[in-house]
Amino acid sequence: MDRLLKAARTSGSLNLSNRSLRDVPNEVYQSLDAVGKDENWWEAVELQKLILAHNNIESLKEDLRNLPQLTVLNVSHNKLSDLPAAIGELPMLKSLDVSFNSILKIPEEIGSATSLVKFDCSCNRLKELPSSIGQCVELSDLKASKNVIVGLPEDLVNCSKLTKLDVEGNKLAMLSENLIASWTMLTEFNASKNLLSSIPENIGNLSHLIRFDLHQNKISSIPPSIMGCSSLVEFYMGNNSLSSLPTEIGLLSRLGNLDLHSNQLKEYPVEACKLHLSVLDLSNNSLTGLPPEMGNMTTLRKLLLTGNPLRTLRSSLVSGPTPALLKYLRSRLSEGEDSEITTPTKEDVITRAARLSIASKELSLEGLSLSAVPSEVWESGEVIKVDLSRNAIQELPVELSSCISLQTLILSRNKIKDWPGAILKSLPNLLCLKLDNNPLRQIPSDGFQAVSRVQVLDLSGNASSLPEHPAFSSMSHLQELYLRRMQLHEVPSDIFNLQQLRILDLSQNSLQSVSVEFQRLTSLSELGLSDNNISVLPPELGLLEPSLQALRLDGNPMRSIRRTILDRGTKAVLNYLKDKIPQ
Repeated sequence: MDRLLKAARTSGSLNLSNRSLRDVPNEVYQSLDAVGKDENWWEAVELQKLILAHNNIESLKEDLRNLPQLTVLNVSHNKLSDLPAAIGELPMLKSLDVSFNSILKIPEEIGSATSLVKFDCSCNRLKELPSSIGQCVELSDLKASKNVIVGLPEDLVNCSKLTKLDVEGNKLAMLSENLIASWTMLTEFNASKNLLSSIPENIGNLSHLIRFDLHQNKISSIPPSIMGCSSLVEFYMGNNSLSSLPTEIGLLSRLGNLDLHSNQLKEYPVEACKLHLSVLDLSNNSLTGLPPEMGNMTTLRKLLLTGNPLRTLRSSLVSGPTPALLKYLRSRLSEGEDSEITTPTKEDVITRAARLSIASKELSLEGLSLSAVPSEVWESGEVIKVDLSRNAIQELPVELSSCISLQTLILSRNKIKDWPGAILKSLPNLLCLKLDNNPLRQIPSDGFQAVSRVQVLDLSGNASSLPEHPAFSSMSHLQELYLRRMQLHEVPSDIFNLQQLRILDLSQNSLQSVSVEFQRLTSLSELGLSDNNISVLPPELGLLEPSLQALRLDGNPMRSIRRTILDRGTKAVLNYLKDKIPQ
């Protein structure tokens, strides 16, 4: 013990986990006062990180206030029944983990720990959270699952930086609209296994929400405003009382996993057939049929339908492989459903687009089969968005060079062969460039320097475009990178230097392995690895668990992780991997 304490006075970190301690040694509280005669007191540092997890500790002393430099305190998996008021006298405390104890009440003094960013009080016996928690305005990650909490304090409206909230397994009967209105930064929200009967009408405020889990409640409807949750990737509504779905759910363009099992749904809306889902669980509902339009949901890997009184489908189709069912549904689509509609001429569309661009500062000439852009459309030099996708353009118009305010340039699905470096270099404010699905030849080795400020780049479907060692790090602001269908056999190493990268899509390539270097991408929230040849994932990928909320793995010969774990979604997979990391 003396050796550990001595080392802690040098490093500022002390780990006393798994030592069967009944009490915290007094020397821990004494910090620098316990410097030995054989130590140089001027080299000693204050304790900043204290890990006391997995012991038998029954109480913490008020002497905790003697550790004012503490930033991390972990006393999880002990036998605490309360916390000392001195917890509020730790002004530097950023991470507090008191999970898996028997704590009955969190002291109001916690509100004075105003630096707190992460607080985990799950698996205790709490009936409420203190209202003073609202004073912890830096709080971004709050876990209070598996308690007996009946309501959340309204003061949490002040915690506008919350990105993750887990209140699973409590006694919550409602969620306040005031709270939802203030939590606009939420990316992960788990309120499953509660007593909720409704979802707040303003849930659409959560436009950054990626994972939303409300399974096992008493919810009878989903509000139409759900369409505002435009970042949603995983939505779990199983074991509720839903009798219908809002048509607006079909507007959730990023949704990949939708769990609706064990409800009372009588039909699946045609509008929801526009979703690009990988997994759809409709088992144990009251469906008697399926819309033929569901056959167009070709991204579906898994469609679960057991436990429904389906009368229009053979049981062998219902329990058989998903692609066969989708093919059957497609065959039932009426051939004449595309009624003839009179469309304006191409010239009319171009003229109208040019006129609109003056006021809207957005020019859209999408899907007009243009081989060149007419010079008359450049009426506004202040345009900030240009969409020229789905045309037959081979070279960019020189007029683009004068659009110095341009922020978004969409060139998808054209016939561009050469990297338009000269024009791109003349666009100093360009933030988003989409060049996917062009016959692009190899980009020059210094090509990315022309777009050094870009935050979104899509090169998908340009298999020959990447140089041998692409210098992705010259785009240091890059937040979204799409490299689908690039015939990649390995991930370009320079990608791992992109510290701001949030979305990386490498699906439909020929990747056989996943590098441990992925753990360096600490800002990553979405990682697409679908349709590769990956059979094993490195355990270190689990270290991305706090930030990574959407990991797409379907279409890989995955052997190292059981299908039951894969089907439970991203969080389950990452936790499984994290548990495999050698201690």
